[in-house]
Order: sequence, then structure tokens, then C-alpha cells
Amino acid sequence: MGLRSLFLQAQDIRTLLIPEAPAHSALLRVLYALTARITALDEAGPGSWGDRREEVLEQGFPERSIELPAGRRAGIAGYFDQWTHRFDLFDRDRPWLQDPRLPDQCDRNQTAGVHKLVMSRAAGNNQSWFGHWSHDKHVLPDLSQTALSLLTWHYWGAPGALSRRAVEEVSHHYAKASPLRAALSYHPECDNLFLTLLAGLTPPDGDVSRQVDLCPWERDDLPDPLKPMPEPQGPCSRLTACSQHALYLVPAPDGRHTADAYITWAYNAERIRPEDDYLIWDIGKDGETFPRLARSSRSLWRDVDALLLKQLDDASPIQPKVMDHAFDVSEYLRVRALGFEQDTSQAANYQLVDSTTPVLLSRVEEEAMSTDLPVRQLRELGELFGSRLEQATKEAWLTYTDDKKNDPGAWLDAVAARYWPSAEDEFWSRFRKLPRSSGAADCEFDVEAACRAFGRHALNAYESVTDSVTRTTRGAKAVTKAKALILAALADPYKAMAKARTNRSAK
Repeated sequence: MGLRSLFLQAQDIRTLLIPEAPAHSALLRVLYALTARITALDEAGPGSWGDRREEVLEQGFPERSIELPAGRRAGIAGYFDQWTHRFDLFDRDRPWLQDPRLPDQCDRNQTAGVHKLVMSRAAGNNQSWFGHWSHDKHVLPDLSQTALSLLTWHYWGAPGALSRRAVEEVSHHYAKASPLRAALSYHPECDNLFLTLLAGLTPPDGDVSRQVDLCPWERDDLPDPLKPMPEPQGPCSRLTACSQHALYLVPAPDGRHTADAYITWAYNAERIRPEDDYLIWDIGKDGETFPRLARSSRSLWRDVDALLLKQLDDASPIQPKVMDHAFDVSEYLRVRALGFEQDTSQAANYQLVDSTTPVLLSRVEEEAMSTDLPVRQLRELGELFGSRLEQATKEAWLTYTDDKKNDPGAWLDAVAARYWPSAEDEFWSRFRKLPRSSGAADCEFDVEAACRAFGRHALNAYESVTDSVTRTTRGAKAVTKAKALILAALADPYKAMAKARTNRSAK
């Protein structure tokens, strides 16, 4: 299905089925930008941006061409008729999201190859990941896989050595990390793609102009690689024009597959980290903000309060901006977390992260500014007992083995595998029962009962893993002494949560 057909049938499409999370997140960003262009929601005016989005919500995406000032066109037909020549992967002059100068600026004998292009394949001397691939007999990616791989590189590409590129007197092969490298991206998801794309839009600032807030395929000229990356001028350029990599695809003779690829640096100047409306921004002790990283071992429920609640203090994470506006499209939506667990400074890729919450009913206690919000307490209790379980397990292991260099990893993995899935079930079970109305913040939430529930899961995991050593006096003493860490949190959860908050703020 092409992009034009996707928008024409968006109300009949439930969701995008893309197996690789970073490609899914990258494509959503491109679709958000196209949605803004098609609906003319790429500028704040005329009139109220929210009211105009409400009109689109009622009437659907405009199919016919809509004339805008300065020769621009909105509507599905208008936009794609105007720019269809820039969406060809193998166009000779301006291939989509590529730099056609690379064959002349790079060594044609040192290309990246299709295994490097498709991140889920093993390239060079790396071990196989999702499948076995031979450098002697290439399996060429088709157009669909090529397009998704191209997007993945632009948004999640690795820093370090790639193809050498020579531009005037500058010649090197080191690229900077892509803007979403190692990050976890959060996207509202509704009952169909039409609603999902509208829920993913954020209102542009009042001074944003579609004449300067350009997507890469809308620019007249290719970027100058010796100058800094152009500062994003609005939501469309933030969504699509912040890549640190330049790519060029070499088509196979049949024109339906990719035979080779050039991948190299896009800008020689310092990297610009753009604002991003789909990330949770954590705050360091020096006040610096950084995106929450993707971790395959971390369940999505542990981020729910950061998604739904306003920032409570200077140490609390900053909510993704998209969540301020998503519920205006639908009160019943899910949040999909898409990311790539990667090394931020090297080319190592570890695991894809793709997780979806159950339906979140409206904003939870949006106006109540208190650290005692039930959803926050619920998450803190789950993490509190997860942390105490880890501490107790470490202490029991080290006391039993009497060797500080002896790694407790086997026990830690075992208790984590038992605790976190059960804690996740407990969280969502109690989350669904939380009051939704304003003014009912504390009336139906039993902190002590939730504390006992999470504590029971922690004790069950702890006792299950440590039981094998309690048949000796030495083991029984070590296990019993360390168990007190979990029991102390059960005895006074408020004190334990306050201490945990203090420790996080200190970090």
C-alpha cells in the first residue's frame, strides 16, 4: 500500500503491522508530518488549532486538493499530486530521504551493503540476530523493507565509522548518532489509524510557517554537509529533518529490490538534539534533560504515571508533549512504546522494544498536584518492592557465599523473572479500579492493600529462589537476615516510598 492509499483508507485500517519497533516509530513520525500537511494543521491558525482538528475528526481527511498561499496545497490529492515525484526511492535526481551525491563523494568500492542497511541482519563479523545471512549469496530487500530500513537509519542509526565521504577539503567516515538512538518513544494509539494519526499531532507555535518548516523532500536544495544541521523551524521539520546520516540506495536491475547502499555522515558540525514530543525526558541532578532509554527488561507500566501526570517537581520526569493533546481525540486510547535498546556511543544493538498499555481512560487526576496521587503511589509501590527484592537477594547471596566478588546474577535474574510479570498484572488490575473523577483522588485507593499485594509478590519470588539454601544453618541465617529489607517496606510503606523518592532526587 502506498502513502496516498494509506490516508484514503485510514479509517478502515486498525493499526500498522510493522514487526520492527524502530521502523514503526520512524514511520509514525513521517505520517504525523504528512497528516499535518494534508489537514493544514501544520500552522497554528487561522482560528483555533484545536477546533480545526475537531473538524477533521468529524469530517475525515480531506481528499480533494485545497489551495493554500504561496502555491502550497493540502488535502490528500493536492499534497501528493504536488510532491509525488519526491517519494520515489530510486529517483535519479532526488530519491526520497537520500543524498544522490554520495556515489561521487564516497568510495564506490567501500559501500555499506544491504546487510548493513537492514539493521536486523548481521553485518561484518557480528553474530546472527534474527536470521542467518550470507555475504556470498545476498537476499536483496524489497521496496517495503528498504523503505523501513532507510527510516530506521535516519532515526536510530549508529555513531562511528561508516563509508568515507569527501566534501571539498573534508574527508572522514565518522557519523554522529541519530536523534532517537537508544530512546523509547511513546505514541497514542486509537481504534483506527485515522484517529491514531490525529491523536499524534501537537499544535505548532504561533510563529511557525509552512514556508520554512520543511520536510527534506520539500526542500529545493540538498543540505550543505559542511554546515550545521538546519535548526528545526516547527513540528514537520522536527519530525522528519533531524537525521545525522546520509544514505543512497543502489537499485537492483529489476527495480523492485535494493542491491547496495551508501551510508555515511550527513553533517560535519556538532550534533543538534531536537525537541521531541514523543519522549519522556528525565532530569539529571545538574538539571540536564535526557530521553528515557529503551530497556527490554523494563515493563511499560512503570512509565504510566510519567505519561499521564504533569511534572510534579524539578526531579520528576517531563511528560511527552503529545499526551497533553491526545485525549482530545479520544478519551479511550492506549499508549504504544516503541524503541531500540542500543549502545549510545557505539554501534551495538541489543533488543527491540514494543509494548502497549491497556486502554487508558481519560487523564488520571490531571489537576491534582500531589505526590500522593494513587497512580504514582501504585507505580512507586511496585518499584519499591522490586528494588527491595533486588537488595535482599544480593545481600542474601553475598552473605551466604561470603565472597564479595561472587556475582549474584543468577539469583537476580531468577527473582526478576518471577516478580516483574506478577507485579505488572497487579498494577493493571488495580489501575483499572482507580477513580477517574476529579476530587476523588484518595477515596477508593487502599495503599495498605496495594502494599501487601506487591510485598506478597516480592516475598514469593524471594522465597522461591532462595529456598534451596535454607536447609543449612548458614543459608537460613543469610536468607532470613536479608528478608528483613522486604519486611521493613511492608511495615511502613510511606516511609520506604519517601526514602526512595529522596534517593532518586539525589541521583
